Order: sequence, then C-alpha cells, then structure tokens
Amino acid sequence: MRADELKENLTNVEKRVEDACARAGRNRDEVTLIAVSKTKPVEDLQVIYDCGIRSFGENKVQELTGKIPEMPNDIDWHLIGHLQRNKVKYIVDQVKLIHSVDSYRLAEEINIQAKKKGVVVPILIEVNAANEATKFGVKLEEAAQLCEEISHLDAVHIMGLMTIAPNVVVPEENRAIFHKIKDLSVDIASKNIDNVDMRILSMGMTNDFEVAIEEGATHVRVGTAIFGERNYNI
Repeated sequence: MRADELKENLTNVEKRVEDACARAGRNRDEVTLIAVSKTKPVEDLQVIYDCGIRSFGENKVQELTGKIPEMPNDIDWHLIGHLQRNKVKYIVDQVKLIHSVDSYRLAEEINIQAKKKGVVVPILIEVNAANEATKFGVKLEEAAQLCEEISHLDAVHIMGLMTIAPNVVVPEENRAIFHKIKDLSVDIASKNIDNVDMRILSMGMTNDFEVAIEEGATHVRVGTAIFGERNYNI
C-alpha cells in the first residue's frame, strides 16, 4: 500500500508541476523536481526512483552520507539544509549541488575541501528574502556582494540562488518573495561576474511550488506532497 500511495502522490505532484509550467508558458523540462527525502527510509526513496525521479534532497549531512551507498549511483543528490563548516569534507564530492551557502567562510571551507578532492563544487547562494530571524540566508541587499567575494574561489562555482519562503497558508502570499529572488538573479547576472552563473533558482516547496514555478523557479524542493509528513523523531 505504501508504494501505491507514494506513486499516486508523485503523479499528483508531477501534474501540478506541469500545470504550473503551462500557466507560465514554460516547458516542463525547465523545472527540476527535487524529491526531499529527509527522515524517509531508502525503501521509500527507491519507489520514487523507480518512477523516474533522479534528484533527491537531504537536509542533514549524516543522513545524506548514509543513504548514498544504499541507493543507485546515478542519483543527483542535493544538500538543501544548513551546512556546518566541519561537515563540508564529507559531501563536497558526493553532491550535485549545495543549495545553502550563505557566508564567505562556508564557501571558503567548501573551496578548501574541494581542492583536496580535486573537484569543483556547484553551489547556490541562500537568500533570506523575507528577513526571517529563524532562517539562514544572506539579506537580499547583500547577495550580490557575497557573490563577488565568493567568485574568486576557484574550486567553487556559483550556479544561482536559493530561498526558503515563509510558511504561509495561502501560497499566493509568497509570490512577491519569489519575484524578488528572480529580479535579484537578473540583477546579479547583468553584472557579468566571472565564475558566477544565475541559471538556477531553487525556490518553492510543497505548499507554494506552483507559485514559485510561475515566478521562474528552475528547481522546486518537494517533500511532504511526495513522501507524506516528516518524522520529527529522527
């Protein structure tokens, strides 16, 4: 029963992504659906993998590194949660993208560890667009400067921006937030900073990803709508 439920959930989410793309006049292949699998067992992930999903997102380094060897090796793993500098060494050569870089010191540590592994790590700059005290991320007005500073690190490559919008009941309330992030990405792109790309906008989760897509999201991070409620005891 659990597998059937997961498949149905994914079908529903895919339909919502397609419909949002259609409303925005975008192609479906412009949006990457990241299945956020934090606290979920690998059996659940395997069901979603078997349905064709190859992008999975995890919040915690320990959980991510535990799941990687248990799953097929063609998965694109995304680290979407807050990353502590002392955990960087465990994931620099394991993930497709780090979504949550919000300081030069973190980027510098990623650069150091990436050089040791002989890799260049794609990252996103996390922006706290609503200035919420409970959330990580650089302020909107400081994002461009941070991009400038990080651009000089040669084993790190900025690919775009990420934001976690406020947890609202009415998704429409976050439209202005997503619009600001899109505008910010256009502004930063116009500066033509070496080693800074703005092709990725990671924004939108279960409760608001359709609005995010309409405002330009290229990656949406969907957990609950696919896997069900998170187990907070883990």
